[in-house]
Amino acid sequence: MKITILGGGGFLGRKLAQRLAQQGRLGGRPIAALTLFDLAEPAPLEAPFQVTCLAGDVASVADVSRAIPDGTDLVVHLAAVVSAAAEADFDLGMRVNLQGTLAVIEACRKLSAPPRLLFTSSVASFGGGQSALLPDDARQVPGNSYGAQKAAAELLLADASRRGMLDLVSIRLPTVIVRPGRPNKAASSFFSAILREPLLGLETPLPVGDEFRVWVCSPRRAVDWLMHAATMDAAPLGIDRGVNPPGLAVSVGEMLAALTPAERALVKREPDEAIAAIVGGWPAEFAATRAKRLGFAPQEGVPAILAAFREDDLAATRADRGM
Repeated sequence: MKITILGGGGFLGRKLAQRLAQQGRLGGRPIAALTLFDLAEPAPLEAPFQVTCLAGDVASVADVSRAIPDGTDLVVHLAAVVSAAAEADFDLGMRVNLQGTLAVIEACRKLSAPPRLLFTSSVASFGGGQSALLPDDARQVPGNSYGAQKAAAELLLADASRRGMLDLVSIRLPTVIVRPGRPNKAASSFFSAILREPLLGLETPLPVGDEFRVWVCSPRRAVDWLMHAATMDAAPLGIDRGVNPPGLAVSVGEMLAALTPAERALVKREPDEAIAAIVGGWPAEFAATRAKRLGFAPQEGVPAILAAFREDDLAATRADRGM
């Protein structure tokens, strides 16, 4: 099996690559080669199979085609400009999130056999806000440019799948916590920061109230979902290739309750209307009945999420931050 991860230098792409390297197989088939592609060349990865690391522009058909050579069985499309950055720079968001997806379709069209393509969409492609509990057939009505670009990319990929150019599974990821490393430009970055920074002994701002609810998943569970989607039988999806995986609906207060009193004291209430306006339009919960029926494992509670971060990423995050 030959696999390509677009966005392979990002934290989720790296975790998926490491899981593949540990297992050496996917769906009972040995992995022969893995290509990691990103704007900057991803760091080398030790694996029992060939790993190629490439730098390039995801909006360039030529660059993406280099990363998806003929014979590729699985493409994981993680490359994206995140929410607040896409809202601040419309042209950049359109180039990466939409034109990049069109380049991926063109690259897949050139292959002699259509690959399974996993696309990470987002809860930001929906509206509804704090009162929402969205069923599987809810309409995507995004209230931000990032969500609109993700929803448009889903439709284009689904049409390419219908035409036989690729075999799509779109996974609309919840907000992923706890992200390792440093804060990024995602509007949702603070959901990780209010847990990660106190564990590092650092103060961090909280731009929304403790009652604010959010739909989350851990990095471990996100990788589990990608691994499952890579080899699942996609026939039951029919023409609707989008999946709302079974995340966890939790309030900010419930998240903070998992910290010690000393750690909670490091979280400073600093309202931010711009950030609140973006995340406030996202739905707080999904029914996710279809995903459970398709075999996607549900997300465990916040204590389990924190335990996984401590085990998987806390030491590396400390080292990355020079602590």
